Formats: sequence, structure tokens, C-alpha cells
Amino acid sequence: MEPRDTIPAMEINDLTPAERRVWEAFPRGDGVDFRATPEDSSADGADWGPERTLRAEVLRAILLGSGPVVQGRIPGLKIKGARIVGKLDLRYAVIDHPIRLRDCWFERKPLVYGAQLRALVLGYSTLPGLTASTLRVEVVLRLSHCRIAGPVRLQGAKIAGGLFLQGAVIGPTVGEEADEPPLQLNHVEVHTDIIANDLTVHGQLRLNGANVGGQVQLDRAQLLAPGGIALHAETLTVGTDLRAHRMKARGMVNLTGSRIPGQANLTRADLANPGGTALRASSCAIGELWLRRCEQIRGDVNLRRSTVDLLHVDPQAWPERIAIDGLTYRTLAPHLPAEQRLPALEREESGYLTYAYEQLAAAYRTAGDEAAARTVQLAKLRRHRHTLPRAARAWGLLQDVTVGYGFRPLRAAGWLTALLLTGSLAYGIDPPRALKAGEAPDFNAVFYTIDLMVPIVGFGQEGAFAPGGWHQWLSYLLIVTGWILATTTAAGVSRSLQRQ
Repeated sequence: MEPRDTIPAMEINDLTPAERRVWEAFPRGDGVDFRATPEDSSADGADWGPERTLRAEVLRAILLGSGPVVQGRIPGLKIKGARIVGKLDLRYAVIDHPIRLRDCWFERKPLVYGAQLRALVLGYSTLPGLTASTLRVEVVLRLSHCRIAGPVRLQGAKIAGGLFLQGAVIGPTVGEEADEPPLQLNHVEVHTDIIANDLTVHGQLRLNGANVGGQVQLDRAQLLAPGGIALHAETLTVGTDLRAHRMKARGMVNLTGSRIPGQANLTRADLANPGGTALRASSCAIGELWLRRCEQIRGDVNLRRSTVDLLHVDPQAWPERIAIDGLTYRTLAPHLPAEQRLPALEREESGYLTYAYEQLAAAYRTAGDEAAARTVQLAKLRRHRHTLPRAARAWGLLQDVTVGYGFRPLRAAGWLTALLLTGSLAYGIDPPRALKAGEAPDFNAVFYTIDLMVPIVGFGQEGAFAPGGWHQWLSYLLIVTGWILATTTAAGVSRSLQRQ
């Protein structure tokens, strides 16, 4: 409590009738309601008359101990529907009484910088701003449904209970304060939750370095900073979740370095920052990142070096350019065919990225979908082929066409079957002549063709007969094709063994 000699002298005769009602109600903890009807809006407070007007200096004097004391009662300032004129200056004050100024209109921004308060409730009030940096609150800070034109400065505040901002409208800041973020929560410590559903901020919501014991709720919030940073939450730490269902962000959502052990849930969020980065969540540690049922994000997405246990993203949500180098995830949802996931990897701003394909294949293996994992590996090799010199590209194309880089072994069997039928028919209709008449074995078109195609198998047919004319050229084709199939199949098998 501030020393008594710093509290201005205040006599009951100096008070207006409205102030006297508050003076008498405070020591008993009773509330004073100046509203004509419960529907009165604080937005009209500038026009309220003297019967609803309180001087800020009177409220300060009451809170700092000038008022009477009633034994056996718990004092508290509980006012609804008042017009508060002057500057409510509570800087560095230590106040043990709850302060509830609901549906009030403030002429000047309250100053509670460095104060220690039991509870501060300003719900449904209209303020030109709030200066409360390094504020300490033991129970709760409520700014629900407030209309605040100037910046809300809560940097470094510590709140043992919760911070409530649901339905509040903050900003835009103007004049000398135009460059300030309207809502400044950087480095706050909130032991329970920040509840900010339906919040509207005309400018930046700054949460970088904040530490929240429970969750941050931004469901249906509107963060409007076109071309700038809508949500600046670098190194944010929460105890459970960051919820942002249907959040609308115009400008970058920056979660770089955040720690969110539960869900970062942006289901149906509307993210847009054309020409820039719409979502930056690099170097994060997140339990579950949900981009479920989102429209296509307008702007880049950067998830580099982040670790996510579950990544839930619909393919249509990815923008034209993404950055996922070093992104690690264990599970990918919803489970879709690999063909629907692969186009996103082609949007990587760094170009071909081996790690991205390996990570996607690993996620399919975790889900037990080996076929999809092989499809991803095949796509990786095809994409890699385009980065190689011309000769290497030709060899890669040959492996792809013949055996699908070893991921499509039945394709080689198909080629062999087709060639075997071709050779068997051709040589069966017009058998080649024997090299040594009387010594050659009986001619068999099928095994003669196999002898030509398969280098490591010999049935004694190839060396005993000599084709002529176009049959000779066919034999050359079968020999060369057999060697190519054998080589590419061996390369594919070797690659498969290396993966295992």
C-alpha cells in the first residue's frame, strides 16, 4: 500500500452524488450500477451526464485507502455503466481489493504500469488504451468485449489466473501510436489460459516470448495486418494447445521457435499474406499441427526444421510455394494415396529435396502402407533424374521404363514375357539353320529365345543354331535387351537391399 501522505485528501463533501454512491459502496464490497438498462453500451459513454460521471482521482483515492472501513466486510470496487474522466493512475500501486469497472467509458487510458492487483475486470468497457506493462495480477485480468482504440501494453505482465479477451475489438492505433502493435502480450506469463475467442485486432497481436501454463484460444479471431505480421508469436510456450479454429489472419502468422506440446489447431483457418509468408512455423516443437479443412493458403508456408508428431493437412491447403527442409513428422493425416501427397513436394522453394521424399515415405511406412511408400521412393528417383547429367538421365530413364527403378519388378517380367513370345513366334515359324548338321539338338523356339535373352542361363540352343536375315537382327535385339533387363533388375534389387 502506498504511504498515506501520498494519497490526496478526499472528504465526502467534495464528492458528487455519483461518486458518493461509490464511496459508500466500496467498503462493503457492494456494486454500483449506473446503467439505465442492461443493454446500455459503453460506446455511448461520452454523452453520459454528471449522474453517471466519476472522476478518476476519486477512484484512485478510494483504492489507495482514503475511503471508510466497514468491519467484517471485504472491500471491492464494483461499478457498471460509469463515465470515468481524468487519468486513473495506479502505477506501482499495491491494491488488495478487486477492481471491476464493467460497461464503463474512459476518457483517458488507465495507467497500471508495475502495479500489483488482486483482480482487474474491465469487460464491455470502452477505452482509448491501456498501459499495464509488468503488471502483476493475482486472480484474473478481463478485457472481454472491450473496445480499445489505442495500444494495450501488457508486456512482461504476470497473471496468476487467466487473461480473457474474448470478443474484444482493439485498434487500429493512430497518431503517434500508429506504429505500435495494438495488442502487446510479449513476454507475458499467464499461469492458466489466454481466452481470446472472437477477438478482433486491427494490427499486430504480439505474443513472442509469452509463457502460458494452459492454452491459448483464438477461435474465430480476426487478426488484420495486411502486408505485415498479424500474429507475432516467436518462441511462444504453452502448456497444452494453441486453438485457432476459423481464425482469419491477414498478414503473417509467425510461430517460429514455439513449443506447443498439444495441438496447434488451425482447422478451417483463413490465412492470407499474398506475396509474402502466410504461415511461418519453423524450428517449432508441436505435438499436432492441424490445417484441416482449410482453403488454399494465400502466401508461402515455412515449416523448416520443425518437429511434429502428427501433421494433419489436406492437400488443397498447401500454397504454391512451401519450405519444408528439415520438417520431421511421424504421422500424416488424413491417410490419402501417395499420388495426392506428392504434388506438394514439387512446390518446395529449394527445388528437389531428398529429405522431403524420405520423410513422406517414412510416414507411409509408419501407417503400414508399403505400396504408397514405394510410390514415393519412385517419385523421388524420377525427380532426382532431372538434376543429373544427360548420360545419367538416359540410364535413369532406362531403369525407370524397364523396372521402375526396382520398385516395379513385375514390369521386367512383362518385358521378358513380351520378348519371349515375339522370339518364340518368329523362330518357330522360320527356325534358324543348324551350325553343324547332325550334331545340333532338336530346335526349340522357346528355349532358343531364352538362351538369347538370359545371359546366365544356357540350354545349348544359342550355340547350335545361326539365324540369318532379319532373324539375326532380332537375335541381337534379344541379347541386348536381355543384358539391359538383367542390369537394371540387379540395380533395382541392390537399391531395395540398401533401403532395408
